[in-house]
Amino acid sequence: MPPLGATIKRFLPRTLLGRSILIIVAPLIVLQLVSAWVFYDRHWETIGRRLASAVAGEIDLVIETLRLFPGPDNERWILGATTDLGLRIVHRRGDILPNETSARGRSTLERLLANALNETVRRPFHLDARSLERDVRIKIQLQDGVLDVLVPRERLFSSTTYIFVMWMVGTSLVLFAVATVFMRNQVRPIRRLAIAVDAFGKGREAPPIKPEGATEVRRVALAFNVMRERILRMITQRTDMLSGVSHDLRTPLTRMKLQLAMLPASRELAELQSDVVEMEKMLAAYLAFARGEAAEAVVETDLATLVEDVAQGARRAGATIAASSSGRLVVPVRPNAFKRCLDNLVANAAFHGSRVAINAARRGDTIEILVDDDGPGIPEDKREEVFRPFFRLEGSRNPETGGTGLGLAIARDLIRGHGGDITLDQAPLGGLRARLRLPI
Repeated sequence: MPPLGATIKRFLPRTLLGRSILIIVAPLIVLQLVSAWVFYDRHWETIGRRLASAVAGEIDLVIETLRLFPGPDNERWILGATTDLGLRIVHRRGDILPNETSARGRSTLERLLANALNETVRRPFHLDARSLERDVRIKIQLQDGVLDVLVPRERLFSSTTYIFVMWMVGTSLVLFAVATVFMRNQVRPIRRLAIAVDAFGKGREAPPIKPEGATEVRRVALAFNVMRERILRMITQRTDMLSGVSHDLRTPLTRMKLQLAMLPASRELAELQSDVVEMEKMLAAYLAFARGEAAEAVVETDLATLVEDVAQGARRAGATIAASSSGRLVVPVRPNAFKRCLDNLVANAAFHGSRVAINAARRGDTIEILVDDDGPGIPEDKREEVFRPFFRLEGSRNPETGGTGLGLAIARDLIRGHGGDITLDQAPLGGLRARLRLPI
């Protein structure tokens, strides 16, 4: 059984607007309930008791007057005079009240009136406050019959009750509306800030946000704008620097290749040429990792088409690969960077396995891409280390493999630049499964 606190949290609003309104409305509701209870206990009960006592006293006065002045003419005059009091009384001679109908009141009105009749009239009676809409019927047993009395409800009920209830409900609705409008205006800048931060974290276009709202929210917005500018400036500077480094390093490598091409062919020359080619590959891999394709623009991309392009490229390279996708997979990404990420995963799977399967599907608010192979796999305790730059796994895969140990590191760096991540697991084919998750 879950604890009480966890059960209560399930029913609480999750948004800041909902919780803020709850903080304002909850004390208001408690205050209104306390006020209603005090009004009912101190005012309504008191006024109702006095009104019921007044009606019971008038009925007792009529009964006593009939006793003191008997006779049809006197009775007619006495009962006719009660209309000035708002009472309509009929003396039904010879009638007897059934015993089972002498019930006490069930509502507050019936209870107060029954108590007053017991204290003042002190005769058997039957009280009916439900059959008639505008009147309350009271039947009182006399010695020679039943006195049938119709009392207007307005004589037993104070109109201030309705006024009080309407005042409470009206003011509560007004305060609730004002609080909702005010809190919505306060929460709107926070919501915009959250959207901007989420977009910027996923590598999408996130323009500066306008500082508005409370002072603290404005400070957060200004801090975000400053942070955004610094990060963009750092990325631009790094890209420019790497472009210069790439150009400066490629120039001497090209000159070395030209000089080697002019030398007579020999085994040593072939080894030097191979070393130069390997240096070019390593330089390209290092720069790709450091650059991270951050300068590429974000565009709406169909990942199903992109997955099929990656699969076709792997097939042209000789890999046996099956590709499939389901659902609408159009999301804003950097297409070349995302394709490079998938290329690295598929190339890694194809190098270590004979069969590769790639599947893309939507899972709620996330797109999941699975790359499976039937290779030797990676030990569970090494599945996180292989994402470290320049880390090359020895023993569990081909120990003679080359490379720079940057393939998976580049893939994770690229996907994290889109707000996603890559994890490794056991594949159904027996090898390794790379699970790529991208938030929508």
